[in-house]
Amino acid sequence: MDYNDGSGIGALIAFWLLLAPFLFLLAIAAYVIGSWFLMKVFDKAGVQGRWRAWVPVYNSMVAAKLGDLSPWVMLGAILIAGFLGQIPVIGWILSLVGIAAWVLSGWRIGAKLGAPWPLLLLWLIPGVGTLIWLGILAFGSSRWNPNIAPSPWRNSFLKDTTVWQGIPVQPDQAGVPGASAGGYPAAPGYGAPAGYQPPAGYQPPAPPAGYNAPPAPPAGYTPPPAPP
Repeated sequence: MDYNDGSGIGALIAFWLLLAPFLFLLAIAAYVIGSWFLMKVFDKAGVQGRWRAWVPVYNSMVAAKLGDLSPWVMLGAILIAGFLGQIPVIGWILSLVGIAAWVLSGWRIGAKLGAPWPLLLLWLIPGVGTLIWLGILAFGSSRWNPNIAPSPWRNSFLKDTTVWQGIPVQPDQAGVPGASAGGYPAAPGYGAPAGYQPPAGYQPPAPPAGYNAPPAPPAGYTPPPAPP
């Protein structure tokens, strides 16, 4: 084809105009399938609110938390890959930052679902590799087990220290303010306020049938002093 000829350029433009709708529909289909698979993974992990898997960028941040990676690190990696990745010559290197963030969190998510790390090599298959990986995690028989070895970056800036309502707190977040031992963020304001008095006439509930009160302390027992 002679691109110096006006008809050749017109044919090329027509070809891309015909191909663009197909590529657009293919991208939409991949996003829907990927979000559906991610929703299933979130269900296994105990994430509350299935809508989280369908919001672009935010779903990657939630996945980062499940993978013991700071969601803000994931957001920064996505922004770097999306914007700085357009720089000529070095842009392709910067675009790898987003992939690296997903590899770290994906490795941890796979480990919590009992998937061996070599499954991440599926990502090398262009277009469908990530979907295959997500599908294996989403529909595999293994259950979510967050009690795995701590992440190698647990003492670095990569560690997840963010607590979000509706997203289970992972063991790697031990010691993070606002996290509770039950696996979810502690509810704000939980517990009776200082100086609270029950309303007049309130009677505490009766103990269940068969309940035995604890034995009385031995004679001469002195309770330990109150902590300062």
